[in-house]
Amino acid sequence: MNAPSNNSEQTQSRKADHIRICLEQDVQFEQISNGLERYRFNHCCLPELNLEDIDISTTFLGKYLAAPLLISSMTGGTEQAAMINQRLAEVAQHHKLAMGVGSQRVAVEKPQLAHTFAMRKYAPDILLFANLGAVQLNYKYGLDECLRIIDILAADALILHINPLQECIQPNGDTNFRGLLDRIYSLCNKLTVPVIAKEVGNGISPGMAEKLLAAGVTAIDVAGAGGTSWAKVESERAENPLQKRLGRTFADWGLPTAECITSIRAIAPDVPLVASGGLRHGLDVAKAIALGADLAGLAMPFLQAAVESEAALYDLVNVLIAEITTVLFCTGNPTLNNLQNSKSLQRIQ
Repeated sequence: MNAPSNNSEQTQSRKADHIRICLEQDVQFEQISNGLERYRFNHCCLPELNLEDIDISTTFLGKYLAAPLLISSMTGGTEQAAMINQRLAEVAQHHKLAMGVGSQRVAVEKPQLAHTFAMRKYAPDILLFANLGAVQLNYKYGLDECLRIIDILAADALILHINPLQECIQPNGDTNFRGLLDRIYSLCNKLTVPVIAKEVGNGISPGMAEKLLAAGVTAIDVAGAGGTSWAKVESERAENPLQKRLGRTFADWGLPTAECITSIRAIAPDVPLVASGGLRHGLDVAKAIALGADLAGLAMPFLQAAVESEAALYDLVNVLIAEITTVLFCTGNPTLNNLQNSKSLQRIQ
């Protein structure tokens, strides 16, 4: 098995770079969208509903959520990240949303940074996800390390993020993905919490979803193309011209989020499914739910708001909830389940 390629200082520095670049540089997809603009809701001019009676609550992995929103995995490992995560955890607790933290590898390498991920004290009863790169299972990480990062959060589930393109472009990236399905299978059989397989913005195909589910993964987060391009992010961090060029060449690589949702739902009707990748407002969320997702994850909007202020973060959630509620009202659907089983969403392209 390979040894870790980066020390903890490099990992910590990378996390700080990621926040800075995402906030300061244009690292969004340009040629590929999330695909949700190809769909339009049919307006219902007489919904026969009271807006106050609209219910956007749901359950995911057996836990109640007041809205179908996941604050997607973003950060940890620095003091700025600790502040961001605390604000996110507090708003998630207030509104009963789900939340994931960024990759906790740095907390294993440098235990004194575990507090930057340890958000359970701020969010005692929300759905909270631990997070590790799946490829680390090929770099001396196993059950013990996964249990450790789950314990840091008292997490309800473990996200294994899968990021081959990012690792190709990242300086000193971990690029040995050989045999990972077998390692994921072994891990899933030993853990007592569910495992969620998640891409990082390039999407999961239905064929890969089938293999991951066969390996014991409980849920899929498609994390499709159309939002933040991690190829672009790593190109900004690149230490040599080759890496910069790779990042630019593959800036728009991936499967659009909408395609991932519909194709995976077609082959796995019952899998807990998260839609993320370029979702920016409640209308995107509602479309993703109508297409078959159970939960919608947003990262960039939450990051921007959390860095701005606590008030901005609460304002964002209030707007998202109002947007989702308005979609249900104006399509004549009192609940998310009604929305999913209606024919309110039509493909227009």
